[in-house]
This record gives sequence, structure tokens and C-alpha cells, in this order.
Amino acid sequence: MHATHSSLLVLLIALPLIGFLFNGLTGRKLKSDKLAHTVGITAVAIPAVLAWVLFLQLAGMDEHSRALEQTLFQWIHVGSFQIDFVLWLDPLSAVMLLIVTNIGALIHLYSVGYMKGDPSYYRFFAYLNLFIFAMLCLVLGGNLLVLFLGWEGVGLASYLLIGFWFEERDNAKAGKKAFIVNRVGDFGFALGMMALFVVFGTLTPAGAGGINAQLAANPEAFNPHWIEAAAILLFIGACGKSAQIPLFIWLPDAMAGPTPVSALIHAATMVTAGVYMIARMNVLFFHAEFASSVVLMVGACTALVAASIGLVQNDIKKVLAYSTVSQLGFMFVAMGAGAYAIGIFHLMTHAFFKACLFLGSGSVIAAMHHEQDMRFYGGLKKFMPITYVTFFAASLSISGFPLLAGFMSKDEILWWAYASDRGSYIAWAMVALAAFFTAFYMFRIMWMTFWGEHRGVPAGHGHHDAHGHHGDPQESPWTMTVPLVVLGALSVVGGFLSIPAIFTGGESIGFSLHHWLHPVMADSEVVVRHAMHHNTTAEWSLMGFSTAVGLGAIALAWFYYSGKDKLRDFFQLNTPRLHRLLWNKWYVDEVYDATIIGPTVFLSREGLWRIVDEVIIDGTVNLVAEFGKLTAVWVGKLSNGDLRSAAAVMAVGLAIVMALAVAFGVLDLDLTTLWADLCGSTCGGDAAAALAAGAN
Repeated sequence: MHATHSSLLVLLIALPLIGFLFNGLTGRKLKSDKLAHTVGITAVAIPAVLAWVLFLQLAGMDEHSRALEQTLFQWIHVGSFQIDFVLWLDPLSAVMLLIVTNIGALIHLYSVGYMKGDPSYYRFFAYLNLFIFAMLCLVLGGNLLVLFLGWEGVGLASYLLIGFWFEERDNAKAGKKAFIVNRVGDFGFALGMMALFVVFGTLTPAGAGGINAQLAANPEAFNPHWIEAAAILLFIGACGKSAQIPLFIWLPDAMAGPTPVSALIHAATMVTAGVYMIARMNVLFFHAEFASSVVLMVGACTALVAASIGLVQNDIKKVLAYSTVSQLGFMFVAMGAGAYAIGIFHLMTHAFFKACLFLGSGSVIAAMHHEQDMRFYGGLKKFMPITYVTFFAASLSISGFPLLAGFMSKDEILWWAYASDRGSYIAWAMVALAAFFTAFYMFRIMWMTFWGEHRGVPAGHGHHDAHGHHGDPQESPWTMTVPLVVLGALSVVGGFLSIPAIFTGGESIGFSLHHWLHPVMADSEVVVRHAMHHNTTAEWSLMGFSTAVGLGAIALAWFYYSGKDKLRDFFQLNTPRLHRLLWNKWYVDEVYDATIIGPTVFLSREGLWRIVDEVIIDGTVNLVAEFGKLTAVWVGKLSNGDLRSAAAVMAVGLAIVMALAVAFGVLDLDLTTLWADLCGSTCGGDAAAALAAGAN
């Protein structure tokens, strides 16, 4: 595939960078917050418009040549390692571009109301722009090194945003935790890039001569062990960025940041980077069957474990955080099953409903004076009708209610997990159970937050007003409700952007995301098992089963939480040990503390600090210093001003120097003759001769 040059691509990354520099360098001096958010929003809104312009330009091109490219400058040219800073736009990156810029612009607008009055208002918008800049570098990177630059950039920006309110120690710790865990995954990603360059001689994934093209043309020419190793290493990077087992522990703690951060990073952009990377390297993973099976099972385990933890949490953002981890697991199941386009489809619908849910939770939190415990909510439906309706729509969508966006994409993942040649019945059962848990905890949120009687926040919780009392909750301002309405609507109708083939008899109706992505995925098509081929009865049956799973979970939550006591916990009352396990998040953090963090801290303190640093390094330095001190004292005693002592020292020193000179052959001296001459001058000639004869 040969790309067409486009001069517009640079504007997509330049404008957010300019916004970041403007607010970051001048924001403290600005007298008005309005200028700060105007610059921040404009820096993302213009790229959102340009994204649609470029999307339409791609749509007007021939299906097999849809690619735009722009080389900004020569970057690294050392021997055979030739890397330029190249931006690349094709159908896959165009989908991600639309998601990042458009949802990013909505979240920027939402932040105007949510962050109003914050003393670091300008800094928040500067960090948001920096994040968008890095994410666009990741999405538009024409080679893996540019992608990795954005990959690391979103890691930095997320650290700044998660720990934005760093005055509270827990927030700063959450930011550091996210940063460090991501570095573990990034080490694997870097090794994977090195392996790819060794095998393919390039880091360019798409286009003529790229990694995907080389593999598609002649897969037998490459060592399959190297292919598997590179794919596994890249997936380790994806586990860090997209919070998969065992590197998922950072994402729930990342809820310490402001709610718009949660919606931006953990719903629509950064956490989906690992899914996007695998889709970009689809031919590599297609030929790495073992790595794909690892992706499948890790995704299924993550989906189930995270969903189970969300069943018992009371912090509304924590529930949504574990929901995000779980939904990312669904996407990786799709990638492992070879359904790359379907994984991107769920990535898109998830961006709609999860961004709506996070922003809806932020609206609730702001109305409840920044109290996040759902046990103090209840009855908010009558106070916040717009937030309620949009949150309800997004909850139905993620729960798999028929024909909503979440149903369309999640049902296809379940089908491919069951029927694909790369699928697994075990993985299907795990994600089906995770889907049941998802619907249950989402309607647990609905009952505890919006339905029933309003409980209110008692004294000592949240932030009180000037009189020490909480007022009644109020609907959020329009800057917050407009994004909710847009995202709520997309949560309902967004699934029709790619209607499953079973509904259309295999014919394409209107725009189809599957058809749009086909040129990128054409060389990595995985088929369903022979027994499932053209078996519409099996597909309809599984669809009916998954629908029953979602509706059954909704009904169960409705039955259990619709009574007078909305705070009773089914698991705590009936299975206290299971509740304790889930409440403590399967003790994963405790296991890490005991097996990795604790021993590392002990080794660092008792070994590296007390032995290596204090004893060896400090001891050596102190020994040298003490030797110098003693030498100075000794030499000082010799310099006492006594002439005879000085002459004696000079004589001894001269003798030592001469002896060393003779020993090393520097001075040719006959000691016998010298002794005879000395004696002759003091004892007389005869005595000297006798002494000389005796010596001989």
C-alpha cells in the first residue's frame, strides 16, 4: 500500500502541543480561567474537525490505497537503522483518531464545569492537551518508535493527571504506582521492538515493505520462534498500558485523579492503546498462534476477575474502574480469537458508554459534594434527570441490552470466543460469566445511586458548604450535561456503525466498520470452526443465551435491591468469605507486597543501602579520607622546624630513592667500590685495601 502525502497530519499533533505550551508557560500569569479553557478546548476541537476532513478524504480514495502519510523530519539515521518521524493515517488509525479527538473535545468541555474554581485550573488543561498530543503521536505513528514516543508520553501525562491533586499523599502515590507499573510493561515493549528490527530490518508495521506486508508475502522466510517471542514481548507492553493481568493493579488506584481524567484516560484513549497496538500488528499476531492463545486467556481471566471485584465495591468510580479493566479483557479476547476488527468495534462502543458512565459519575460526585461512596446517594433521579437518563442508557448498553451499542460489539466477541479457530470454550464461559457480573454491578449502581429514597451525605463526609451543611443535589451545568447527552445517545445507537452480519444476511448495509477496516486486516483473517461455518442456528442460540445472561443479571439486581434496604450486600450477608476476598481485590496487592515489593524494599534497605552504600562505598571513601588525614598528621610532625631532623629525613629519603633506583636498574652503582671509597676517606689507604680484599 502506497500512501498519499498530506500536509494536514502535522496540525493534528501540533495544535495540542501548542495548547500545552501556552497554558503551561503562561497559565499562572493569566487573570481569567476562560482563556485557559478556551485555548485548551480549541487545541482539541480543531483536530476533531480535521479528523473528519481526513476521514472523508480517505473514504473518497480507492479501498486498497487508503493511506495518508507525512514525514516531518529525519530522526535517527545510524547504519542500517533508519528512522524518520513519520505520521501515518489509514482506516484503522482514522477510527482511533476520531475517537481520541471527538471524545477528547467533549471531555475538555465537560472539564470547564467540573474543574471550575480549582486553583490549578490552567495546569489541568495544559496536562489534558499534553495527553492528547501524546495519544495522537501513538495513534498516528508511522513506525513503532514514533508510536513508542506517544506510548511513553501518555504514561507521563497520565502520571501528571492522576496525581493532579498531589497535595494529598494517596493521590501522589496513585500517580507513581501507575507510572512504575507501566514502565514494567514498557520494558517488554522495547525488547519486542528490538526483536522485530533484528528479524525484519524495519520498525514500520504498515505499508509496502512493512512488517505486516513482509509476513503476509512470505511467512516461511521468518523464524517462528522469533515471531512468537516478539509478539509475547509486545503483549507484555499491552498488559501494562491496558491493565491486564498481572499488570492491572494500577488502573483502579488511578481513580484518584479528577473524574474527567478517568473518562479520558481510562475509557477512550490510553488504556485502549494496547488493543490498538495488537490490531496494528495484526499479521504478526496472526502468525504467532501461541502468543494469540496467551492474549485470549489473559483477556478472559482479566475480564472475569475484574468484574467479580466490581460486584462489592461501594466507591462509584472504583466500580467503573474495575469495569474498565474487565471490558479491556473482552477486547483482548477478541484479539486473541483473531477478531481484530471486532475488538476495535468494542473499543469504539466502550469509548461511548464508559466515557458517559465516568462523566455521569463525575456529575453525581460534584452534586454530592465530592462524596464517592454510593451508600450516601440514593434517589438522585429526581434531582439530576439528565445525568440519570444518560447514565441509565449507558448502563443498559454495557449490560448488553438488545440492539444497544454494547450489545452489538460484546455479542460478537462472545460468538468469536466460542466459534473461532483461535477461540476457546473455556474463554467463552469466562467472558459470559463476566458479562453477567457486569450487568449485575451496573444495576447495583443504579439502585444505590438513582433509585429509591435519597439518603444524603452526613456530617463528616464530603465537603460541606460555608454553613457546615449539604444542600440538595443539583443538576450539573450545560458544559457537563451536553457531553453526557452526546455520549448517552452514542451508547444507544453507536452499535449500528457495524451491524453484525447475522442481522443482515451477510450483506453490508450503509457504513460498516468491519468493511472499513478490511484493507488493514485482510492478511490476518481467522475463520470460525468448520462445525460453526454458516451455522446461523448456533449463532442465534448463543446470542439468545448472552441476551438472557444480561437481562437475567438486571432482573436479579432489580429483585434484590428494589426493597427498602438498598445497602444490604448479597455477598456480605450470604458468603462473607467470598465478600472478603472480593472486597480485598483477590489480595493481589498483598501478594505483590509479600513477593515483590517487600523483598525489593528489604534488599534495597539492608543490602544496597546498609552494606553496599554505607559499608563498601562510604567505607572506601572514608578509608581514603582517613589515610590522607593520618598521612597529613605524620608529615606535619616531620616539618617541626629542626634543621638536624630535616637533614636526617633528607638523608633517609635520598637513601631510599637511591636504593629504589638501583633495584630497578635506573642507577648503575657498585656498592662495594662506594664502600671502599668511603672507608678510604676515613680509615686510611691500608685499611681500605684490606676491607676491599675482605669484601672480594
